Amino acid sequence: MSGIDTVVFDIGNVLIGWDPRHLYRKVFATGDEVEHFLANVCTLDWHLAHDYGVSFEENGAKLKALHPDHADLIDMWSLRYLEMIPGRVPGTAELLHALADRGTVLHGLTNMPVPVFEKLTELYPELRRFGTTVVSGAEGVVKPDPRIFEILIERTGLAPERVLFIDDSRRNVEAAASLGFRTHHFQHAEGLREDLAARGLIG
Repeated sequence: MSGIDTVVFDIGNVLIGWDPRHLYRKVFATGDEVEHFLANVCTLDWHLAHDYGVSFEENGAKLKALHPDHADLIDMWSLRYLEMIPGRVPGTAELLHALADRGTVLHGLTNMPVPVFEKLTELYPELRRFGTTVVSGAEGVVKPDPRIFEILIERTGLAPERVLFIDDSRRNVEAAASLGFRTHHFQHAEGLREDLAARGLIG
């Protein structure tokens, strides 16, 4: 046996897909326009403030002051946020359920605004199988900062050496490994399935 009794899942692009292109492809005529907008106006660096818990109203107002000609497009980030979410990442929810059904302790650790997480838990019941979910927007700290992992440890009493942490970000995986977690760098469900089976966590 692997000695692992707990699995911690990232959510975005591990369980639930997310990409602002899904929204902005609907409103721009070309892909080049989408990429220019996301590289120069609603950038991922700008969005990171939401993961820290800054409200869209505050963060959006600052950006609209810089780009008043894009105000309506900036507002779409909040008003049509769910259109950035195409649905489940294929195959991962089934693995989560298989782990839970075998009695594995499950937790979540996600960089995400709290209102988005609350909506996703309504739409995707598998997220309710987590014992604890630490959401960056509620804590004011984001992965890969070790502090957010420490919050999870403190809140759950888990022992990192008995935990498999799953995330699609290599930086986040490396941060977890530095704290003693076992890790899986997620790329697709089939790779995760093979890893879980090799560790004896699923049949």
